[in-house]
Amino acid sequence: MSTITLKEHNIPVTLSEGLSEKQLLSFHPFNLRSIKIQSFDLFGGSRLGFVKLVAEVTNSARERLPGAVFLRGPSVAMLVVLVPDDAPLEEGKADRYVLLTVQPRIAAGSLAFVELPAGMVDEAGNFAGTAAKEIKEELGLDIPESELRCLSELAAPRPSVAEVAAVKQTFNEEILPQAMFPSPGGCDEYVPIYMHERRVPRAQLSEWTGRLTGLRDHGEKITLKMVKMDDLWREGARDAKCLAALALWEGLQREGKL
Repeated sequence: MSTITLKEHNIPVTLSEGLSEKQLLSFHPFNLRSIKIQSFDLFGGSRLGFVKLVAEVTNSARERLPGAVFLRGPSVAMLVVLVPDDAPLEEGKADRYVLLTVQPRIAAGSLAFVELPAGMVDEAGNFAGTAAKEIKEELGLDIPESELRCLSELAAPRPSVAEVAAVKQTFNEEILPQAMFPSPGGCDEYVPIYMHERRVPRAQLSEWTGRLTGLRDHGEKITLKMVKMDDLWREGARDAKCLAALALWEGLQREGKL
């Protein structure tokens, strides 16, 4: 293998065996010709949060790809499953409960949007850490990172270094994050879905329902909602994160990976 440096960004690139620098740099199925940043929002007065841009993307025949993009970065979603301590251990969804959040979502035109707990990833890019933090803030549960399982990675395991090199060399496939993309047609956001399951006293289930949580100084007004896992597809039918989490959980259960 050899390593080259992309001079424009000072980024080292290690080439797979048999792939030359000339071949790599000449590979332009679609070229990014220009970017125009139309608007942006700052978080906390200084950190760049949301960016709206238009990119001109064409190939050698001047065929275009849609270039309007909203950049907001990755998020995480959490499927927190609670099992009453007096329930028998068995496969399937019987006697499992899921914690959902109910909160205002202006973009959806709702003051009581039901969804899976979620949060944006901070600059450190620690997905599991962000998930654990959001569970604490939104649900009031302390869950160590080590007790979180990433359903997205269980469903589509991260490829090895050799597999990545082979894919990049053939140019036939793309290496994308192990995550759900809620709106790939216009937004860069992707959402790895984490899960935690624990047994709790049955009486505690009712204590969580209706509890007010969230960071009030961040403008969060969150109410918790407890639903049976059998009803999750219906209760969370408007939330892509919820439906994706349920599909992953059911598929992994069938394959014996959970």
